Amino acid sequence: MHKILLSLSLVWGLLLGLPAQAEDAPVAEIVLLTENFPPYNMASNGRNFAREDQLQGIAVELVQEMFQRAGVSYHMTLRFPWARIYKMAMDNPNHGVFTIARLRERGPLFKWVGPLGTDDWVLLANADSNIRLDNLQQAGAYRIGAYKDDAISQHLQAEGIPFSTSLRDQENLSKLQKGQIDLWATGDLSGRYLAKQEGVSGLKTVLRFNSTDLYLALNPQTPDEVVNKLQQALQEMQAEGALARIVAKYL
Repeated sequence: MHKILLSLSLVWGLLLGLPAQAEDAPVAEIVLLTENFPPYNMASNGRNFAREDQLQGIAVELVQEMFQRAGVSYHMTLRFPWARIYKMAMDNPNHGVFTIARLRERGPLFKWVGPLGTDDWVLLANADSNIRLDNLQQAGAYRIGAYKDDAISQHLQAEGIPFSTSLRDQENLSKLQKGQIDLWATGDLSGRYLAKQEGVSGLKTVLRFNSTDLYLALNPQTPDEVVNKLQQALQEMQAEGALARIVAKYL
């Protein structure tokens, strides 16, 4: 009987110890994936593959500081194309992707941290363009260029607006300058930044047709504890004016 009681005591002690051990277990390193989406995230060498200190941009700096404050380990890589890294984050535990628009249909697919910023969607035309639009449907009469598989092109498709796509948004700027398209569907901030980098000035905002918040999307198996730590760190940064400080560096 004494041996049985001793054994039960040992088992009970082990069971009592399990929750504490689980809480103290280290969180797995998060694999963060991003793309060239200036000025939010981009490779300093302009290429389609980069790691860690080769990355820069508004969202890159926000996410780096957020993870450091939260005490969560991470590894950051820029890859191409967008559709590939989106699927990698959706399918693989301990993976995340940024900067991504939090659309209604994407909501259940990830756990979300943000917003990291706001992206206004615009149709841009050359300085000498006479195009005037009151709504998005009127834009269907013109040749529109958009970035393949991003939220803006998905929105145009859902609205039944015909458009052509490019694998890099810079290509749409080039097409606009060459007269190959009439309108460039892009984010306001990213469009202005890319135009500035290419020495293009005077682009007209013909229509501002949507606005969406940008987030870090984490694989749905990411522990809530990790998500909450990151969200708290981001809120502290926002209260301190971190976003405005970082934006000022790029614009």
